[in-house]
Amino acid sequence: MPIYRRGKTYWIDISAPDGSRVRQSAKTQEKNKAQQLHDKLKHELWQVSHLEKKPERYFDELMVLALRDADGQSGYENKQIYARYFIDYFSGKELSKISGERITDAIPTHCHRTRKPLSNATKNRYRSFVMRAFSLAYKNGWIDKIPYVPLLREPKVRVRWIEKHQARVLIDNLSHDWMKAVCSFALMTGARMSEILTMRWESVNLVGRVAVVTADNAKSGRARALPLNDETIDLLNNLPRIGDFPFTANGDFTPTINRNDFANALRKSGIEDFRFHDLRHTWASWHVQSGTPLMALKEMGGWEKLEMVNKYAHLSGEHLSRFSGIVTFLAQSENDKLSQPKVSLVSE
Repeated sequence: MPIYRRGKTYWIDISAPDGSRVRQSAKTQEKNKAQQLHDKLKHELWQVSHLEKKPERYFDELMVLALRDADGQSGYENKQIYARYFIDYFSGKELSKISGERITDAIPTHCHRTRKPLSNATKNRYRSFVMRAFSLAYKNGWIDKIPYVPLLREPKVRVRWIEKHQARVLIDNLSHDWMKAVCSFALMTGARMSEILTMRWESVNLVGRVAVVTADNAKSGRARALPLNDETIDLLNNLPRIGDFPFTANGDFTPTINRNDFANALRKSGIEDFRFHDLRHTWASWHVQSGTPLMALKEMGGWEKLEMVNKYAHLSGEHLSRFSGIVTFLAQSENDKLSQPKVSLVSE
């Protein structure tokens, strides 16, 4: 039967001209609406077969395509949230009928739980996910063009870092030894909090002077090596071996830092507007100031794109000042005048 019921919902069963069969829910309890959808799909299948028309694709298929592409990438759980949100908005819609304007209107403006307004950065993450999906659809020949959705303007990137003498005072003012170790390691390697706290002793090679951030713990989803200098080696050698994790409060896995200890140490040190992640910014800033090339810093820090490292580029200007005297022209002009031979005019 071309139209039948499963429970209260009507389903469609169509034989396509090429011999294939299409079975899907009509998503309605009304038979006349199911009949309309049946006739529409059957007409489209005939056009695909006889007029070489592209088969129509639906938004639900697009989200499946996007999530398959994102599988294994960092932030996959967030992308699932984005997919569920957009499916609620566009489920059952034909891709060719979804305009850039409709996508722009669909991007959320408030958090669905707290109802607080979303920042432009968060809105842009929703936008990036759905635009990546349409880009994949275009590459697969599902659509003829990618809808245009404008990118929202975001505030300038915040880079907060401290001087080395401030860092030493901050470490001294921490009350817990394991917190001193965690913060010192962050300043020495630029590792993120989650990468430090999930690190196991088996990933640390003191002889080879390297620690490995495994792929399942790295934000980018790709493993990377952390080079260990003499200070970092000494730090690790002095840590108690009381469990699988080097950086722990009691030998077991510690999911986060002691935020009260960190906040109190900042207050005692007179350091304001500073977060734990700013230890990573500080490490990167010190490297740039010492002349580390941005490409090398990108690999060491595990950033995916060079643009993420360019925010530190301005810090290297101070250390290029020693080269500023190489090219001159005013002083050279005076020297040229002094070096020119004197010419006397003798009348004959």
